[in-house]
Amino acid sequence: MKVLVINAGSSSLKYQLIDMDTKAVMAKGLCERIGIDGKLTHQGNKTEEKYKADIAMPTHSDAIKAVIDILLDKEWGVISDMSEIDAVGHRVVHGGEYFADSVIITDKVIKAIEACIPLAPLHNPPNLTGINACREVMGDVPMVAVFDTAFHQSMPQKSYMYAVPYEYYQKYKIRRYGFHGTSHKYVSQQAAEMLGRPIESLKLITCHLGNGSSIAAIDGGRSVDTSMGFTPIDGLPMGTRSGNIDPSIIEFLAEHENMSAAEVINILNKKSGMLGISGVSSDFRDLDVAINEGNNRAALAKDMFNTSVKKIIGSYIAEMGGVDAIIFTAGVGENDRSVRWDVCEHMEYLGIKIDPEKNKYRGRQMDISIDYARVRVLVIPTNEELVIAQDTERLVKEAQAK
Repeated sequence: MKVLVINAGSSSLKYQLIDMDTKAVMAKGLCERIGIDGKLTHQGNKTEEKYKADIAMPTHSDAIKAVIDILLDKEWGVISDMSEIDAVGHRVVHGGEYFADSVIITDKVIKAIEACIPLAPLHNPPNLTGINACREVMGDVPMVAVFDTAFHQSMPQKSYMYAVPYEYYQKYKIRRYGFHGTSHKYVSQQAAEMLGRPIESLKLITCHLGNGSSIAAIDGGRSVDTSMGFTPIDGLPMGTRSGNIDPSIIEFLAEHENMSAAEVINILNKKSGMLGISGVSSDFRDLDVAINEGNNRAALAKDMFNTSVKKIIGSYIAEMGGVDAIIFTAGVGENDRSVRWDVCEHMEYLGIKIDPEKNKYRGRQMDISIDYARVRVLVIPTNEELVIAQDTERLVKEAQAK
C-alpha cells in the first residue's frame, strides 16, 4: 500500500509518499506561500537532488494538484498513475474528546473536527482545508485523520482536569489535552523494541524537545500525563512560547502595558520562551553561538529550559512510581547534547547517568547511558509521518476487510 501523508498549514502543505510494504519514503516535499504566489520543493527517492519551482497556488486544492503532478512527473515523479496512491493520511492537531484513535474521514468526522476549532483556531482550519482539498482533487481515495491529541486521551481525569470550577469543563471542555501525540507514540514503541521488552511492562518518559516541546509519562504504552495542556502554550518554555506562568501575569501586563488579553496571549505565544529571555533567537543553535560569545541571557534561557525539563521528568518518575527509560526526540532532543547532559546531570541517585562519549553523537537512534545505569537514556529520531501512514494503512485495511 502507498500512503500519501499530508500536513496542511494555513499557507503551507508538507507531504510524504510512503510505500508501506518497505516503509520507504518514495517522495517528500513542501508547498509554500499558498494563496500568495506558490513555491514547491520536492525530492524523490530516485535522486538526492531537489526540484524547486514557482507554481501558482491560489488555494490548497491547487497545491494538492501540484503535488499530484510532481509525483506523476516523468523526470521527478515516483508513480505512473494517481491510482497508485491507495490512501491519504492527514495530520489533524485537535480531536478534543471526540477521538481517542485515528479515524477514517467521513462527513461526521469533519463536523467533529470543525467543532474543535475553538480549541485549536490556528491549526484545525488549515487541517480541514487540506482534507477538503484532497477530497476535491482525489475523489474516492480513502482518507484518515490522525490527531495530535488522540494518544493522550488515555490520561486519567486526575491528570487532565484543571482546578477551576467543574462547570467550565462541562460547558467548554476546558482540560488538559496534550499534543505531539504521534511523536510520543512512535518513540515509546521504538524504545520498547530497543529494550527488547513488551511496552506493556515499561514506564517511559518521552521528551519531544524542539521549537515546540512537550514531555509525556507513558505507563504500559498509555499516556498517563503530559506537559502541554488546554493549548500548546502550556508546560515547558519553548522557542517562542512562555510555558507555565502565573495566570495573574496576564491581567497585570494587560493593565500596565495597556493591552488586551488577546495581545498578551500573542506575546506569550510568539515573543516569549527562548526568544523572550535571550533576546537573540528562538533557535537553540543560535543560542549556543551566543553562549560561546559570552551572552549571559542566552545561557539563562537554556538553563531555564533544561531545569524545566528536569523538573517534569522528576515529577513523572514520582507519579508513575519509577521509570525504565527516558527518551529524547525532535530537533533539540535528537541533536543538542548539552541539553541532554544538563537535564540528566545530578540524577544518578535515580539510576540515570549519561555516557559522555555516547552523548557526542547527534540524530542517531542509540542508548547513551553508561553501561551500568539502571534507567536507560535513549535518543530516538521521531517519525510522525510514518505513524500517520501506519494508522492510515491499518484503518483502510480494516475497512476493506469488512
